[in-house]
Amino acid sequence: MSIILLPNRSTPFFKRPLLTAMVTALVATISVTGCSSPESNDSEPADAKTENPTADESQNVANNDAVSAEKIMVNTVKGDVELAMNPSPLVVYDMTLMQDLAALDVAVDGMPGGLLLKNLHSETQPDPKSVGTVFEPDLEALNAMQPQAILVGSRMAEKYDELSSIAPTLDMSIDTANIYESSKQRLHDLGALFGKSDQAAKLQQNIDGLITETKSLTKENKGTGLVVMVNGNKMSAYGDKSRYGFIHTVLGVPMADDKIADAPHGQPISFEYIQKANPDWLFVIDRSAAIGEDGIGAKAVLDNPLVAQSNAWSKQQVVYLSPDSYLAFGGYYQWMQDLTTIKDAFTNAK
Repeated sequence: MSIILLPNRSTPFFKRPLLTAMVTALVATISVTGCSSPESNDSEPADAKTENPTADESQNVANNDAVSAEKIMVNTVKGDVELAMNPSPLVVYDMTLMQDLAALDVAVDGMPGGLLLKNLHSETQPDPKSVGTVFEPDLEALNAMQPQAILVGSRMAEKYDELSSIAPTLDMSIDTANIYESSKQRLHDLGALFGKSDQAAKLQQNIDGLITETKSLTKENKGTGLVVMVNGNKMSAYGDKSRYGFIHTVLGVPMADDKIADAPHGQPISFEYIQKANPDWLFVIDRSAAIGEDGIGAKAVLDNPLVAQSNAWSKQQVVYLSPDSYLAFGGYYQWMQDLTTIKDAFTNAK
């Protein structure tokens, strides 16, 4: 399910509290703290804000140390969730979300421990506390932290009900069949939720600019492509409706096989399959390496006489995607890394 921020310019993003006492308390808090956005107008009085600002008009803030009295309605996989802006403490269990929040420089108070990627947390923010794994929450740690919001994605989605009993929980899983639009919407929603819409727009511009540059190369009829995941001695292929479908749907690389079964873990394949499909480009995800397992790597597995007969192997047009493509697909840094890798490969194509 795509993530859609319900209100638009004709319907306000934020709901101003109805009680005068709450408004008075908010103004008093602003007066005492003296905090303002780096992009705010210091000469503007606190009560001069519009009654119903949109996400694009909301002020950006340095971090989410204080929960805002402003409310935002987010359309999630589980339905509409109303949440105070800048929820803190904040717990996040999804690596794609972590990448986007790190790029937005949003403070995360709790996240799973033992994560392998190095781009999941903003270096300018305090280190988060461990609150379990990406599959299993530490309920004791969560109850001690008393988070104001818990953000989850696909791997932790099945724990939604359990987590919702502790704090407001947002299932922001990406729609893998439409990963570009879904990830774009989620980055937009996170920007609105944390008062960083301007930063979110700039990050999306970075992604879109790189897509344009890459597509200018891939659309030059440089042949078909096949996305393959190698997991030890097993292999599977992914089509245009998978999490890796952006290679075909966004970048326009024709599929070497347009009948690949749509399955969460891909369609199991053999070396003979690659030989018969004969792709001009192989896009490879090394799952074992991504999750830190020892053993033979994807390059060694694919170094096979049958695979060697494919155009992709003989022309050295094998593109190894980042570990982020498996662990944080749709995240800001995954987009930037893999698009750059693909662009460079097509730039150097013979």
